Amino acid sequence: MNKQAEGNLISQKADDVLIGFKNSLDFGALFFKEVFSGGFEFREFVYQCYRIGNKSLLLISLTGFVLGVVFTKQSRPSLEEFGATSWLPSLVAIAVIRALAPLVTSLISAGRVGSSIGAELGSMKVSEQIDAMEVSGVNPVKFLVVTRVLATTVTIPLLSFYCALMAMVGAFLNVTVNEQTNLNSFIEDAFSSIIFLDIWTGIIKAICYGFTIGIVGCYKGYHATKGTEGVGRAANSAVVTSMFLIFIEEVFLVQVTNWFR
Repeated sequence: MNKQAEGNLISQKADDVLIGFKNSLDFGALFFKEVFSGGFEFREFVYQCYRIGNKSLLLISLTGFVLGVVFTKQSRPSLEEFGATSWLPSLVAIAVIRALAPLVTSLISAGRVGSSIGAELGSMKVSEQIDAMEVSGVNPVKFLVVTRVLATTVTIPLLSFYCALMAMVGAFLNVTVNEQTNLNSFIEDAFSSIIFLDIWTGIIKAICYGFTIGIVGCYKGYHATKGTEGVGRAANSAVVTSMFLIFIEEVFLVQVTNWFR
């Protein structure tokens, strides 16, 4: 026990964390190296974009619509106390575009897309398909990792805007039922307080979250070990780690955007 403890820099768990952090940095550096080295797999990239969008579209549609309805219902009583129900469309638009749509879309995608990427690459790793690709002369990082990370980075912002659209549809239906507001008035009220910084905030957040989901899922799957058990662990770890990093990024990006405001 003493000899084993002496072999550790700090402790076994602390050393594992530091080694994992170092390996993740190396993996990220390898990704950016392959991105700018040429030979982009465009067809695989388009296919991954289709898979990500197709896999998440129905759930994001339902979630976005319910988000708009529930947020509008919960906000109305507070605004009614001050006689400010006319601000409801603007309040919903600001909350959805700035924060809720990117965050909700990313969390859903982390659960569905991140786990799928981790499990897929993990099964390829433990079954030695990745090693076979290297032997056959195919660059597995460029074909498997680069395409998936770029696909999540591009697709998550698009899904985020779609989620925001569905949320605004849900909010409009709720406002129409209660205040008999027509569509033109709702749109004018909703976007009267929206500025370009709000839109860019949502875009930047979604891009960062999409990149996080892709790179974490690929990293966990690419380093899976111990057979089928390792595949399940990689999928689960991809989801948990992605969500944890997304919340950290949310706090940081909110501080940065507020500083610009």
